[in-house]
Amino acid sequence: MTLLKRRLAAARAWFFKRSGAPGASTGSLTRRMISIAALWISVLLVGGGFALDRVLSEAITRNFDAQLEYVLNAMIASAEIGPDGEVRFNRPLGDQRFLEPYSGLYWQVSGQQHEPFRSRSLWDRALRQGELHHGRSLHVADSDEFDGEPLRVLDREVRLPASKTEWRFQVAASRAGLNDQIAVLRRTLVRSFAILGLGLIILAALQATYGLWPLRSLRRAVAAVSSGISSRIEAQFPDEVRPIVEELNELLDHNERQAEEARRHAGNLAHALKTPLTVLMNEATAGGPELAETVVRSTTTMRRQVDHHLARARAVGRRANAQARAEVWPSLKAVERAMARMHRHVTVDLAGDQKAVAHVERQDLDEIVGNLIENAAKYGQGRVFVTVARVASDIGNGRKADWVELLIEDDGPGIPEAERGKLFERGARLDTGKPGTGLGLAIVRDVIAIYGGTIALEESEDLGGLQVRVRLPAAA
Repeated sequence: MTLLKRRLAAARAWFFKRSGAPGASTGSLTRRMISIAALWISVLLVGGGFALDRVLSEAITRNFDAQLEYVLNAMIASAEIGPDGEVRFNRPLGDQRFLEPYSGLYWQVSGQQHEPFRSRSLWDRALRQGELHHGRSLHVADSDEFDGEPLRVLDREVRLPASKTEWRFQVAASRAGLNDQIAVLRRTLVRSFAILGLGLIILAALQATYGLWPLRSLRRAVAAVSSGISSRIEAQFPDEVRPIVEELNELLDHNERQAEEARRHAGNLAHALKTPLTVLMNEATAGGPELAETVVRSTTTMRRQVDHHLARARAVGRRANAQARAEVWPSLKAVERAMARMHRHVTVDLAGDQKAVAHVERQDLDEIVGNLIENAAKYGQGRVFVTVARVASDIGNGRKADWVELLIEDDGPGIPEAERGKLFERGARLDTGKPGTGLGLAIVRDVIAIYGGTIALEESEDLGGLQVRVRLPAAA
């Protein structure tokens, strides 16, 4: 139970670190998502607002210029040369502001060696003439020639009929109205985009909070399991979170199985040692003449039991490593070399997939194939044939499992089908003339079962003896 709590605490810390929780923290996912959304929204709104401000400001300015250009064209259309060679208008301009001093709307006609012809609104001022452009195109410029009154000035050079002079027609208007319109536009844009940005950030916050809510529910479920309120995570979760829940439930089942196996092994070992210890105590109390023989026999039995349970305990401990993987072919070659030294009359032939990798620790794989090949060499007539292959089997729901399959065949007398199951019992030996403790196949079966594999005893079609079929989970 202590191991289970430690693993739950580790999983809980990995998935749901918050500030104030023990251990290092990488911050809140909710705050991180909201910050990224707020930053991106701000960048987009600032960029979009700047672009929109440019477009609308230019549109307002173009409209302002179009009105002045209309006035300038009206001036040119109504202009003519008087008897004294000066420019005059054959009809008055329609805007009353041209008659009001300093009204903010002005016009002026000027030419070389001629006094400027000005609107009454200019009063005692005159527009700056500057250099001639020597062209018929319209020229637009901003001017600050009047103190406290920025101007927008449009001008064009025109040669009137019956005149040799290049006349410059100018119309100017105060930028105060234009600037006010642009200022109102910008205030509206700033307020609108600020409200829009705030709304989007609030929406992103709600989305992040709602989207990550299943993780908070998962945190509470893990806390409930850790505190003993429940044994599994049973709540329903979205598709993105469900794989995590399944892995956590698998972890809980795995730890529960390990705890149950530990309790069962401890009970089995205690039960197995109880009888030999009772025999020793009774013999020692009685002081019989066969005490030495009884001690040897009982301690041999206890040693077999201890070896068996230690092998299982080591396999269970190594199985907890999720990265366990071992190449099958090098393990078989190592056993083949060992058999060549121990049983010189035995030939071990290897065939099949040399790249097969099993999801098992190398030490346990060596123990499995070592026991099986040694038994085949010990009880056969001199030939052992080992085949390696990758196979797939259907495990239901349309899923398939990949296995590494080992076939160990010998040319011995074989074993009747009715007696094959007895070989997996601890201490069982069908041939007592051969040395051994009878724990080999029992340990092999238990180690294979710990890794989720299978073992079966069959008859060899090629050699006529026993064929052992072992399946171990294949590693990716």
